[in-house]
Amino acid sequence: MNADHSPRAEVVIDLGAIRDNLGLLASRAAASGAETMAIVKADGYGHGALPVARAAVRAGATWLGTCSLAEALDLRDAGITTRLFSWLDTPDVDFTPGVERDVDFSVSSLAELERVSSAAAGAGKPARVHLKIDTGLSRNGCPPYAWPDLVKAAADDPRIDVVAMWSHLACADEPGHPSIDAQAERFADAYEIARGVGLNPLRHLANSAATLTRPDLHFDLVRPGIAMYGLNPVPQAEKLTPAMTLRSSVVLTKRIQPGESVSYGHTWTAERDTTLALVPVGYADGVPRTLSGRMSVWLDGRRRPVAGRVCMDQLVVDCGDHEPALGAEVVLFGSGARGEPTATEWADTIGTIDYEIVTGMYRPRVRRRYLGEDDG
Repeated sequence: MNADHSPRAEVVIDLGAIRDNLGLLASRAAASGAETMAIVKADGYGHGALPVARAAVRAGATWLGTCSLAEALDLRDAGITTRLFSWLDTPDVDFTPGVERDVDFSVSSLAELERVSSAAAGAGKPARVHLKIDTGLSRNGCPPYAWPDLVKAAADDPRIDVVAMWSHLACADEPGHPSIDAQAERFADAYEIARGVGLNPLRHLANSAATLTRPDLHFDLVRPGIAMYGLNPVPQAEKLTPAMTLRSSVVLTKRIQPGESVSYGHTWTAERDTTLALVPVGYADGVPRTLSGRMSVWLDGRRRPVAGRVCMDQLVVDCGDHEPALGAEVVLFGSGARGEPTATEWADTIGTIDYEIVTGMYRPRVRRRYLGEDDG
């Protein structure tokens, strides 16, 4: 078979699901009078930044958010004209190309403000800036004690156009957590300080979880990320459809007798005559080795357990008395609509978050295929 047509593993991305998910989120925002920034950092959370960006804009996003300037410029190079926001780069990055190509920048310190201002001078046009206040996450962002100096310097610099101020919530995925209101209060205080020096910035604070649960924190703009990809960040049910499916196929079957063991370390031993199916996907393709002994796959209409350890390039499925055909589809995770495992199930099993699972699917041997690219 031609390897181009039969990859050892592929992720199938349902752009229709992404459009539906973003449409739901954007409608929640619109009900509060807010616009929507679709977050497409980390190559669209492993789904592909450019196809996701196009789907999100079609579904109502008026902004796109990236982590780095390089990510933003890649979208510009591909013809994306939507407002772009970039918020984290190393000190050696030259912001000039971003200013020239109308990328908005986050600024958290006087030193960063000076770098952006210098880039604006080089570009010959003002830089659009979103000032970030640290309201309690204690990562990036200006600490409250330095905020008055930062907003004053930004207001006084003719090369800086302060478009917005923003912050990020630490525990929005735990509705009712006291830190949410505490951060909102700090954000309100910082806004008053910015207004006091003559600024009139847009405000954005709500991530996916707050977009779904805290309309009072939508302000002017919301920033949904993980929910756009169909993964629910809050405890209550939401009408979100996971957009990514990881699939492979059967390449070999064999019968083994009771007492025969499977894979490295012989951690699994057959208790009966059984059929094994070999699947050419492993931890080099994004299947966590820590799922060994704790995972199943969807094969021929039902879940079937993986026998033994997940290897670098392959895993083995215990099919009992069923013998699947060579080339039979194996779904490792998907939307769950048929009963197949999901990325969230994987994450819960190994004690991580589904963000890590889907972003980990950007692998050289894993081909991407898109559904719904031509839909209206």
